[in-house]
Amino acid sequence: MWALDKKKKKLSPLARFRGFIQAGATLLTNLHLPNFAKGALYQGGGKYVCVPGLNCYSCPGAAGACPVGAFQAVVGSSKFRFSYYITGILILFGVLLGRFICGFLCPFGWFQELLHKIPSPKLSTKKLKPLRYLKYAVLLVMVVLLPLLAVNELGMGDPFFCKYLCPQGVLEGAIPLSLTNAGIRAALGKLFTWKACILLAVIVGSVVFYRPFCKWLCPLGAFYAVMNRVSLFQMRVDTDKCVSCGACARACKMDVDITKTPNHAECIRCGMCIKSCPTKAIHYQYGFGDKADNNKEI
Repeated sequence: MWALDKKKKKLSPLARFRGFIQAGATLLTNLHLPNFAKGALYQGGGKYVCVPGLNCYSCPGAAGACPVGAFQAVVGSSKFRFSYYITGILILFGVLLGRFICGFLCPFGWFQELLHKIPSPKLSTKKLKPLRYLKYAVLLVMVVLLPLLAVNELGMGDPFFCKYLCPQGVLEGAIPLSLTNAGIRAALGKLFTWKACILLAVIVGSVVFYRPFCKWLCPLGAFYAVMNRVSLFQMRVDTDKCVSCGACARACKMDVDITKTPNHAECIRCGMCIKSCPTKAIHYQYGFGDKADNNKEI
């Protein structure tokens, strides 16, 4: 019976074409590809607008600003103490989409997924669930408190997350720019070595673990995780169709049992549970409420 239902059911286009959506989002986020050869940065008006995912401002191809970097730049400046504009954009992204952004629109999330496809022994992260709370500490301490409180004599704070922890800055910014710019190459020092080691650890970790940076360290993921339960983009489970087979929980690489918590903070809306469900009990839904007529199933 389940096998028959599985053959008949049609997957959501979002779940079916997620890889293409991720590739398209990465390209749109980094439109200025010729800059990689020039070793130059786009400095037009688009840089005043934040992209939804983790994407370094210093990437030669970056079309917009990273919300984490932009937030730290404003909070750490001598003239401002809080970034209402950037915080408002983040809240808007969170309310509209939640961690759908992590699963579909984040370039660094897609990078980790591609690494995870490399043939190798794979390790589960189910026993490492306490590590997921680290990203909230990174958000609070490195993104907010340190840039705000640890300031120099001019009242300016460093962008601590971007400067000392974010591997995307090395991957998209430092490495491409140093390949084409001798001045930048000569200026690389201990900080670059430290950040390169973090990037290497994330690369190796992503091969054996699924999205380790997203799960444990990403402050942007932490912010969207908080918004997941109130976002308009939600996961729904039809309890009348669900047979409690556990297939969705086994398929979830974010260690979520969607039948118990459909909008868990760790759910990135990847659709693996939808693909695995033999009775088509799980679906995407845009809007609030379980079965309201005005909610749109997608």
